[in-house]
Amino acid sequence: MDNALQNFKETILKEYPRMGMDDTFKFKCYSDISCFNQCCRDINIFLTPYDVLNLKRKLDISSTEFLEKYALMPIDKNQQYPIVMLRMQDTDEKQCHFVKEKTGCSVYENRPWACRMYPIGLASPPEGSSESEFYFLMHEEKECKGLQEDKSWTLKEWIDNEGIERYNEFGELYKSVIQHSFFLEGNQLNTQQMDMFHMVCYDLDRFRGFVFDSTFLERFEVDETRVNKMREEDEALLEFGYDWLRFSLLKEPTMKMREEAKAAVQAKAKGDNKQ
Repeated sequence: MDNALQNFKETILKEYPRMGMDDTFKFKCYSDISCFNQCCRDINIFLTPYDVLNLKRKLDISSTEFLEKYALMPIDKNQQYPIVMLRMQDTDEKQCHFVKEKTGCSVYENRPWACRMYPIGLASPPEGSSESEFYFLMHEEKECKGLQEDKSWTLKEWIDNEGIERYNEFGELYKSVIQHSFFLEGNQLNTQQMDMFHMVCYDLDRFRGFVFDSTFLERFEVDETRVNKMREEDEALLEFGYDWLRFSLLKEPTMKMREEAKAAVQAKAKGDNKQ
């Protein structure tokens, strides 16, 4: 994390008021406001797996194509797992690919969690803190004239109006992986595990092939109803993917291998030990 971002996070934790669901704020964004589209330029937007799912579906392209065209995957030597960011246009203004000058966001109904949350933020206290996550108003966004409008919201009204609850539900599933004790203890994934994590979370169409175009379902017990739902719904496949990561990478008993497959693995292990 760079110093500016770290300093901003520390300022939020120390100084920003915590918001409850009944707390109010004022905000309104519309095409005639003087700063329209300015917040969509030269900004770091981290994409959640559910963001990628919804964006690739809106654009009617595969997850692989979306990642190639519209995403960045920063790599750091201390990185514990893959992350994905929205790629800005390669121009001086570095504007979002999906923003149109007069009409604004062209993927508005499927815009990422961070975009639909604005001007509300969500902060996570440091590990070991007794405080839980909290919402806050980005009140120092001085270039945003929408914060000077008279439209009043409670936090609950905003979350309901922006369709955030569904994103939060999938966010909690994602957190069940990235906030696992494995990562909290400072462990890192190896290269092969990194690729598996990236495929499951972000390249969902590649993960679909991993499940359905291989012997995967012959080796693991998966309820037929769930299998059929995974074939039809991206959301169901992503939920299954989190179970798979917790089993394959984090060693949780979230899946069960078929007995014949287990026997084959044990036999192979014995053969390898004899060599």
